[in-house]
This record gives sequence, C-alpha cells and structure tokens, in this order.
Amino acid sequence: MRVAFGSISVLLGITGGLGNALVTVNLPYLQGSLGADSAEIAWLPAAYAMTYVSMNLMLVKFRQQFGLTAFTRIFLSLYVLVTLAHLFVNSSTTAVAVRAAHGMVGAALTSLSLYYMIQALPQRWRLKAVVLGFGSSQLAPPIARLISVDLLQIDQWRGLYRFELGLALFALACVFLLRLPPGDRTRTFEKLDFLSFAFLSTSAGLLCAVLSLGRIDWWLDAPWIGVASALSIALGAIGILIERNRQRPLLNLDWLASGKIVRLALAMILIKIILSEQNIGAVGLFQLFGLTNEQTQTLFWIVLAGALAGLVISALTISLAHLTLPVVVALGLMLAGAAMDSFATQDTRPSNLYLSQFLLAFGGTLFLGPTLLTGLGGVLANPKNLISFAVLFSMTQNIGGLAGSALMGTLQTVREKFHSGHLVEHLTGTDPIIADAISHFAANYGGVIVDPSLQRALGQRALGAIATREANILAYNDVFMVIAAIAAGTILCISARAMAERVLYRQP
Repeated sequence: MRVAFGSISVLLGITGGLGNALVTVNLPYLQGSLGADSAEIAWLPAAYAMTYVSMNLMLVKFRQQFGLTAFTRIFLSLYVLVTLAHLFVNSSTTAVAVRAAHGMVGAALTSLSLYYMIQALPQRWRLKAVVLGFGSSQLAPPIARLISVDLLQIDQWRGLYRFELGLALFALACVFLLRLPPGDRTRTFEKLDFLSFAFLSTSAGLLCAVLSLGRIDWWLDAPWIGVASALSIALGAIGILIERNRQRPLLNLDWLASGKIVRLALAMILIKIILSEQNIGAVGLFQLFGLTNEQTQTLFWIVLAGALAGLVISALTISLAHLTLPVVVALGLMLAGAAMDSFATQDTRPSNLYLSQFLLAFGGTLFLGPTLLTGLGGVLANPKNLISFAVLFSMTQNIGGLAGSALMGTLQTVREKFHSGHLVEHLTGTDPIIADAISHFAANYGGVIVDPSLQRALGQRALGAIATREANILAYNDVFMVIAAIAAGTILCISARAMAERVLYRQP
C-alpha cells in the first residue's frame, strides 16, 4: 500500500505540471498548427498560470469543507472533457480552455501529491514526504523535452494532447481506486470569501497576462499592458482592504506581511528567476543555432538526473535545525552553472553545457525542501495560515517563473539591440577585413547570380546575419551573467541575515 500511495503521489505531481510543460516546450510547433501569432500562442501558458494561482485561494477551504479528493475528481473530469473536445476542434479558444482547466486541476494535484506521499512514508519521515510530495512536479519540464519528440512523431500535435488526456484519465482512475483516509469536515466558506476571491484572483490573472505577453507586445508599445497593470494593482488593493476588515479573513495578511515571510517569498521568486536560465537562456541559445528538442535529448536526460538527485538529497538531508545551509549551497551551485554558461560562443553545443545545466537542475530542487519548511513552520504554529501559505507558494512558483521569463527575455532583447548597434558600427566597407569578408560571401553566389552588385548585396546581407547571431550570443552571455549576479546577491543577503541572527542569538 505504501508503494501504491507513493507511486500515485509521483503520478499526480507530474500530471499537475507535465501537460503545461509539453505545451510550453512546443509553442512554436503548436503556433503553426493553430495558425496563431506569437501573442495568441502566449496565452496558453498564461491561462494555466492564471487559473493555477487563483484556485489556490479557495482550494484549502474547499478541502476542509468537501474534501480535496472531491475537488480533484470534479476538475480532473472537467480537464479530461475539455482536452477531449480540443482533439476534435483544435482552435486557439479550446487550446486556451484546456490550459485553464489544467491550471485549475494542477493546483489540486500538487496538494494531493503531498497527501499521498504522506500516506506512503512513515510518520517519522514526514519532512521527507513534504519535500518529495511537492518536488515531483518540478520534474515535469525536463520530462516534457524528453518525450515530446516521440509524441509529435506519433500523430503531430494530437500526440501531445492524447498523451495529456491519457495521463489525466490515468490519474483520475488512481484517485478513484485508492482513496485517501477521510479527514475532518467543517463548514468553512463564507459569502465574503467569494467577493475576496473575485478581486484577488482577477488581480493575479491580470498580472499573469502582463508578465506573459509584455515582452511579446512590448511593455511600452501596447496600451492594454498599462491598463491591465493598473487594474491588477487596484483590484488587488480592494481585495486586501476587504480581507483586512474581516473577522475571519481568507488570508492572514499580518502573517504574510511579516519580515520572515516577505524574505521567504522574495527568496523563492529570485530562485525561480535564476532557474529561468534553463528555459530562456540555454534553450533560447540552442534555438538560435537551429537545434531542436531531438538534438538536446542527452542534455535533458542530464537535467532530469540533476533534478532527481537534488530532490533525493534534499529529502535525505532535510532538518529543521539546518535550513539556511542547503539554500546557500543550492544557490552556489546555480551561480556556478550560470557563470559557466556565460562564455558561450557560436561553437557552443549541448555537450558543452552538461555540467552547468546539471548544477542548475540539482540546485533548483535542492532548495525546495528548506524553503518549504521555513514557511510551514508558521502553518504548524497556526493551522489557519495554511491557505495563506498555499497562496504564497503557488504565487511565488508561477508568478516568479513568469517574472523570470519576462525579465530575462526582455534583457536578452535589449542587450541584443545594444550589441547589434555596436557591431554594425564597425561593419564599414572601408575596413579591408570587412571588405574581404563581403567579397568572400559574394563569391558564394557567383555560380547562380551574374550581377556583381547583387552578389555584393547578398554578401553584405550574409555578413549582417552573422553579426546578428553574434549579437544574440553576446546578449545570452549577458543574461547568464546577470543570473549569476542575482544568485550571488541572494547568497550574500541570506548569509548576512543568518550571521546577524546568530550573533544576536548568542548575545546574553
């Protein structure tokens, strides 16, 4: 029975994130199959994040009143139906609906994975169960890159969605066949909960939309970005005011605003920004070279091994007495990985990033346990903080991930423009080296084009394309270096805080 509970826990954790990961890593392909532009296809991961963050506001109270299993069955069934419908319709609307339904059920599956893992391990290993229960969902991105090639070969885009549908059906069957022990039920919902939910979830949804599409429509060019940002702030402020004046609020704002929790949230967001090095940095660099998922299989096997190793080591070494050291070690490993990647050239290939990406993946799961337990300490002291912690964790993971992609993607674009301008300034025809390079490229067209002026124009264009590629490589190196600097700054802040607390604690 313990093996069954543990297996289902891993299945639920991976199901909660794998469908969205499969879509995210194949956005260019799905964009073609849907006939969508870059902005329209970006709504797919945005819809997942919007509903995932929002549902956590109500999930804990729903579990207390009706049970988490009931919630999961309802929304897993909805997820299955919407995914099935998309196989027949294949429109951008149904694609967004699938991601929104996945976000709803993903919020429940992450929590359900934790409860199944708690049943799988003895009570003395409760801390290990927390790490493994939450951590299994972190394995979804590398798994998605490993299996998407074969799924696309099975039946193009339908292969992705059929696998997603089968995974959801399998998870639904497991939830029905092996049920969790019944828990205490209490009436928890109040009318004002739904009013707070309306304001806070809309605010979070607008923020997710801005972070997802800001660098595509560009931050200062699209008026809707400013409107959505202002509305997000206004609606969030109204929701907070409602919560502040309630006798039994949905969120414990005093606890969330405490210094310890603010530092925890900031650290988790910074770590998610650092982890964007893999999705925005390394993957973007390889796409620049024209490499596909099929050509990076070995790299992501190594990334998956690193994530698994970090998760296992985190579970084995977790201790309430030592929560700072593992976080500093994890950040140090990610700092080393990002710094190693910052020397990329046009000859860089996946084999050159095996060690650095392993370090990033290892550190990315090693930090999870200590940061979770830092927040759960407040939950154990006051169980009413459980909803607040669930919201905090989901927002830092999802919005932190979106913020990392938006920030690093924007930085790469800005630095590419800078380096392009700098390189173009030196591409003058009066320079003998440049003139020789243009002549060399122009000669390549001599067998098919007779006009010398056209040959020279094509030679200049070829040289310009090389300059653009070099500018992009330099921009990615800048991104890697900034990520390393963020990791270094986070290490210094955490270490300084820990040393200050130790000094104060030792004072009489």
